[in-house]
Amino acid sequence: MSIYVGNLSYEVTEDDLNSVFAEYGTVKRVNLPNDRETGRPRGFAFVEMQTEDQENAAIEALDGAEWMGRDLKVNKAKPREDNRSGGGGGRPGGNRGGGYGNSSRGNDRRGDY
Repeated sequence: MSIYVGNLSYEVTEDDLNSVFAEYGTVKRVNLPNDRETGRPRGFAFVEMQTEDQENAAIEALDGAEWMGRDLKVNKAKPREDNRSGGGGGRPGGNRGGGYGNSSRGNDRRGDY
């Protein structure tokens, strides 16, 4: 299982997180996602610890704690939902027309002159 750590300072590093969580046990992995466009941290991370008891201790101690000027949100990470399937977003129902120049006849205006 993994721990979600939210409301992080954008200045935080993986080493910073490793140090804080190491107080509650062995840290197996830290994942600090960056924004694809800017390369900057996104303000949250995932931490994986050796045992569930260590994770629970860290969650209990750190959820709501102030760190680097921010109140942390720390809880069990929820399983990732795959939002990439199913094509693009947008409105359901297809093209509904509207806008300037749209009519039921389409754009064929040859007979209007």
